[in-house]
Amino acid sequence: MNKHILTALATIAAMPALAEDLPETKLNVVGSWGMVSMYTDFTLPFFTETLSAASNGKVTAEIKPFNELGLDGSEIVRLVQQGTLQFASTPMGYMIGDNAVNGGNDLPGMAPDIETARKISDAYKPVLEEIYADLYGVKVLGVWPYSAQVVYCNAEMSGLSDLEGKKVRASGAAIGDFVSALGGTPVSMSFGEVVQGLQKGVVDCAITGSMSGFNAKWHEVSTHIYELPIAWSPVIHVVGMDAWNGLDPAVQSFLTEQITQLEDDIWSGAGDETVEGFACNTGGEGCTREAPGKMTLVPVSEDDIALRDKVLAEAVLPNWAEQCGDDCVATWNDTVGAVVGMTIQ
Repeated sequence: MNKHILTALATIAAMPALAEDLPETKLNVVGSWGMVSMYTDFTLPFFTETLSAASNGKVTAEIKPFNELGLDGSEIVRLVQQGTLQFASTPMGYMIGDNAVNGGNDLPGMAPDIETARKISDAYKPVLEEIYADLYGVKVLGVWPYSAQVVYCNAEMSGLSDLEGKKVRASGAAIGDFVSALGGTPVSMSFGEVVQGLQKGVVDCAITGSMSGFNAKWHEVSTHIYELPIAWSPVIHVVGMDAWNGLDPAVQSFLTEQITQLEDDIWSGAGDETVEGFACNTGGEGCTREAPGKMTLVPVSEDDIALRDKVLAEAVLPNWAEQCGDDCVATWNDTVGAVVGMTIQ
């Protein structure tokens, strides 16, 4: 049995017996990309096994990833707002074009490790809760990351500066700004199209999670993987306000507690999977997945860190601030900026 499921079941065993107070409730859920570990190891077993076990079968759910429904992720929150979907998840980077506030907790180069990323997320989450309620009419139940977003290249690479002149798949405007500032050409491309894009030379490099890329077999069409975390691609999990308000208050409390635990589990797992993702892509020690790859792991130099910080300060932050506006920037300074010790003027 998957170690994450065992952890969840152990948590359930320690909970007080409140399930008898819950009315029978069935949820319809849409998850994020179905071929990656966030879905297969966390959200899928959570909604199909953990909720039922914790509620003595009173709360059950059906879940499918959005890619199996023919969706690309950018439309998810709007569909929840309209009532077409009930509970759903999608990467926030897909919605930066709709509202730049969606990028404030994951600006490229800002969080060098999972601990910093979590502090940023927790500081920014109340901002998202308010904006999503006001702007979209949906309730934010959780925000959680993929493994570290890193660079895969089907070309020689020795450091960050080697992205100059290369076509790089970038998910979201902020990562596109990061790539552009390095002299690369950002390419908008769906996650599911990247393998073919790397094979055919449509892109030279692409950015995604170290484990997400492995599960999607990017290691079979790439030669180099770069160790520096660029971002963490947070996923937001929401429910429509009408759907939420229609639930029994006891079920609301139950789901809030359970999804908070899921959020913690995914954050913990993302840190572990970042390390294992590198091992699996390169055939290194510590990979528990089948058929590890043989990619070259590119280490991070002091020059790379200095270049990352320069691009963040001179390109990413000011470009995002211009898109988001003065009020948005002021809120960011008070929340995320306070965590990372940065102020956008």
